[in-house]
Amino acid sequence: MITPSAAPDITIRHLDKVEEYDECVRLEHVTWGPEISVPNGVFIVAHHTGGQVFAAFDGLKMIGFTLGVVGLRKFSPPAGRATAPGAYTPIIHSHLTAVLNDYRNHGIGRRLKLFQRQDALNRSIPLVEWTFDPLEVKNGYFNIVRLGVIVRRYIPNCYGITESPLHSGIPTDRFVPEWWLDSDRVKNIVDGPALPHGEIAGRISLPRNIGEIKNSDADRAIAIQAKFRSECERAFADGMVVVGVEMNEATVDYVLQSADQIPGLDLPKLISTH
Repeated sequence: MITPSAAPDITIRHLDKVEEYDECVRLEHVTWGPEISVPNGVFIVAHHTGGQVFAAFDGLKMIGFTLGVVGLRKFSPPAGRATAPGAYTPIIHSHLTAVLNDYRNHGIGRRLKLFQRQDALNRSIPLVEWTFDPLEVKNGYFNIVRLGVIVRRYIPNCYGITESPLHSGIPTDRFVPEWWLDSDRVKNIVDGPALPHGEIAGRISLPRNIGEIKNSDADRAIAIQAKFRSECERAFADGMVVVGVEMNEATVDYVLQSADQIPGLDLPKLISTH
């Protein structure tokens, strides 16, 4: 088991061997179970098509990995910035990041994400996206507060209702975070200090114990999720963006701001998700 003092000795590198991809699959099974894992062929395709496949190692032992694939998004450019008609922005969709349980809470996940950020910037890719369950508030805090993503898209039941115990038998609703890698917002959050929020437009709340509710009362969790979904879809349709997470005694609040008033981020309008 890792100790905090050993964490800085962890190395991260790209993978390029079939047996390394096989080890990633093994880590998937340990982390999430085989029900929602992807086969090694997906890692191989990602490697050969410009995606990202890299892992963290403790000596020779793989302790975590990230899998990302290349994608495209179409945006309207910010005012005064020209772009070719019909031009698309290259992105990385970060599909999987796993860290072995014994190595969690020592910054390994954040180091994997920062490695991902630098690799994308080295290839002039400005944006990394992924999905996460907004009811998993610890993930929400990490993504938004510690990495600096913003959220303005919500996908209801993204992966369908699965048999995985991790999904608790409820719809797999997902936030789609946008990590604008070279923005002042992200640079200040990553390197510190973070920029001030600016004017807050509202909050969307969840019970602080939503994780316990998911595990013990699926019907109640589904009702809470449905209300949260409706509030998010309404806010996003009105041009609001999630920019923060506030942990309170009884609630967790996702903090909203107008898309054109986010300090350190000149956010373009999304005009295509295809």
